[in-house]
Amino acid sequence: MLQDLRQALLELHKALIVAEQITYERIHGRVPSNGELLELALHDPWFTWLHPFCDTLVQLDELLEGKGEVTVAEAERLKEHVRTLIQPSEEGDGFARSYFEALQRAPDVAFAHCQVKKLLMAVAA
Repeated sequence: MLQDLRQALLELHKALIVAEQITYERIHGRVPSNGELLELALHDPWFTWLHPFCDTLVQLDELLEGKGEVTVAEAERLKEHVRTLIQPSEEGDGFARSYFEALQRAPDVAFAHCQVKKLLMAVAA
């Protein structure tokens, strides 16, 4: 299950990066390479709002690569964190607000978001 969640989150992350790249390029011009896009994603304030999402992916990878079996409690904690993280907020700020805006302007983000939500709901059932 966590591997499926990881894959769905990677797809959502990719959609978010592409959506931000498109908006960034409208204002600042074309990003000439994937390497430069990576640098922007890591260090440019434009992309800072995505860092909590990236941190969650790192936590998931560390959990999956750790020694031994993942406990039910660890898996549940991570899934609850993801559920909380991907709650968009029109009135909020930070990640929740920027995530809301990305969902509104990028169909690929909305689709990937739905895939993650479906996966989380299937697990909860």
